[in-house]
Parts: sequence; C-alpha cells; structure tokens
Amino acid sequence: MRSFKNTKITDYLIGLIFSMLFVSISVIITINFRPLYYIDIKFLSIEKVSGISKFDIIQNYNALMEFLSPFYNGSLAFPTLSSSPEALQHFDEVKDIFILFYYITFALLSISIPITIYKTKKRDFQYLFASSIISIVLPIVFTSMIFINFQKAFVLFHKLFFKNDNWLFDPNLDPVINILPSEYFMHCALLIILLILLFSFISFVIYKNNKRRGIQFRKNNYLNL
Repeated sequence: MRSFKNTKITDYLIGLIFSMLFVSISVIITINFRPLYYIDIKFLSIEKVSGISKFDIIQNYNALMEFLSPFYNGSLAFPTLSSSPEALQHFDEVKDIFILFYYITFALLSISIPITIYKTKKRDFQYLFASSIISIVLPIVFTSMIFINFQKAFVLFHKLFFKNDNWLFDPNLDPVINILPSEYFMHCALLIILLILLFSFISFVIYKNNKRRGIQFRKNNYLNL
C-alpha cells in the first residue's frame, strides 16, 4: 500500500511508456521466435492436416518470415506454394504493421533510455513499480479475450487493422493458410502475454532491490507529480 502512496502521476506516465515498450518488444521477439512454429508443426499436426511435408512447411514458413523482416527488400515468393494477388497484398500489409512495431520500439527506447539514466542517477525507481503494475493490466485483458473467444478476437483484430478482406484466404488459391492455423496465432498471443509479464516481474524485482537506496525517502506531497 505504501508503494502506491509514494507513486507520483509522472511515475504512472513513465510507467505507461515502459509498458508500451514491453508490449512492442514482446511482439518483436515473438515474431522472430521461429522455434515456436517449429514446435507447433508437431503439436498441431500441421503436416497431417495440411497434407504438406514438414520440409516444405518449414521452407515456406521461413520464406514468409524472411519477407516480413524489415531488412528484406524483395517480393514474397513461396518456394512450393501458389499465392493469389490478394494474399500477397495482405502479407505486404502485415509487413507494414510489423515494421511499424520496430519504429515504435525505437521511438520508445529513445524516450526510455534517457529516463532510465536520469532516474538511476536520482536513485528514484518508483516508476518501475508503476511500470510493473500497468504491465499486468494488459495481459489480463488479452488473456480474457483469448480464453473467452479467441476466434472472435482474431476476427476483430483483422477487422481493426486491415481495411479489406484479403486476410480471408481461399485454401484452394492460397494453400499457405493450411500451414498457418489459428491455434498457432493463439500461441503467439500467449507468448506475447508471458513476455509482458516477464518484463513486469523484472521491473518489480529491480524496484524492490533498489527501494531502500532512494525511493523510500520520497516525501508524499498533497499532489503527487
């Protein structure tokens, strides 16, 4: 309770910035964590369900992930799968969103690093307490959506972020959809949530370890700023 009393409005504002940073970093880590998909190939029986060999599944998945990288400048071409113009356009739009997360992360780091340096010099770590608290709220919301109705949340996500229906793939025209089951995206969402919680936990541990060094001497004014 005392930690809440000692937390200023500015701590919560900084905490919001750090929470957004945790989210964006978690998304980037998950996007690039290919082992999750490799595990799901067996766990979700993708080879059996799709009728595509494991070797081809991995080849096509890797081609997609390389295309989605911000450092890749070529066009998307699956090694063994056909693609419709609508599907290729959709993946272009997905890449734009992924690249946006890199820009957001860079911008938030540009803000967070100076704040961290300044606060460390002041031996003021209360903002980390605020960051850890705010970071817990987002996973609770996301987890609730996943377990209540992931399919509905999945559709809502696409309607919010995409202005067309190109994400509604026809398996006959775009067999890549057969190797990208919705359960895999649910696992991605869960990994993002776990990473956010990990960042929240790390923030709280750092806060607790440094509490006696400085922030316990902060006086509680009438208006916390």
